[in-house]
Amino acid sequence: MRRAIILLRRRAISSIPVLLIVVIFTFFLLESASGDAVDAYLGSIGGGDAALRQSLRESYGLDQSMFARLWLYLSSLARLDLGWSVAFGRPVGALIAERLPNTLLLMGSATALSFGLGSALGILAGARPGGLRDRLLSIGSLIVYAIPSFWLGLVLSIAFSVKLRWFPIAGVETIASGKTGFSRALDIADHLVLPVGALALIYLALFLRVMRSGMAEAWKLDFVLFARAKGLSRSRIVLRHVARNALLPLVTMLGLQSAAMLGGSVVIESIFAIPGFGRLAQEAVNGRDAPLLMGIIVTSAVLVISVNFLVDLVYAALDPRIGASEGGA
Repeated sequence: MRRAIILLRRRAISSIPVLLIVVIFTFFLLESASGDAVDAYLGSIGGGDAALRQSLRESYGLDQSMFARLWLYLSSLARLDLGWSVAFGRPVGALIAERLPNTLLLMGSATALSFGLGSALGILAGARPGGLRDRLLSIGSLIVYAIPSFWLGLVLSIAFSVKLRWFPIAGVETIASGKTGFSRALDIADHLVLPVGALALIYLALFLRVMRSGMAEAWKLDFVLFARAKGLSRSRIVLRHVARNALLPLVTMLGLQSAAMLGGSVVIESIFAIPGFGRLAQEAVNGRDAPLLMGIIVTSAVLVISVNFLVDLVYAALDPRIGASEGGA
């Protein structure tokens, strides 16, 4: 426990400059784009005179210099205030709090499915490297990994929602259904089958290949050869020695792919009309809502950092040398 606390403290301290760099870089990137939320708003209402434009810019602080606005934003961020959305006319934090749970549910379900099933299939493939089962799973994973997520989502939607009508075509739950408790949970699960499947299949293939490659390398290690020389059963060697050693690169890959999965959820949410983080980002871009975009990017960075915190803890549990080296540093 003490090593885990030290590890988390070190990671938290190192993540502060990373988050600061993300905020500053994103701020200047958005500032370099032409137009702002006032221009988008005036365009949506058919235009306005110079006095109205100036009044709106002053009310939202857009008349100040770029560095003054950056300092104000950093000061507000230090107080956990993400600012005010120009397009929605609401606090950015409230908008994110409404949409984020749907994205976390989609990402969490897809991550659990892809990691669990991908590692299990990787163990099956790597149990006998070069065998028929290994070849079939490797070829199948390569085909699935080559499929674009947006195409897979559209195909699943057309096949199972439009043609067969097995699953709902859009949304995260039935609107105004009045369901509560377990019946509502089943309704949400029914809506998430296709989007979770579309998002998880790509990463399932990736985790399968990483697990299979790790096991193929583990079979050549000395302690595995020693276990085979002792006459241990193949299943025991696979589960207790080879698979556990191959999990280390798989856990590392899980942390690296967290940002990619967050980006993939944007596409899936658009296809299945899920009111989540991705659709909110799309609406912010369409409305040129810089404060909302900043809040989305900052929250995304915090999510990725948090996932990597958890990955570090799991990695330290699988390999005690990691925790020991951090604790003794």
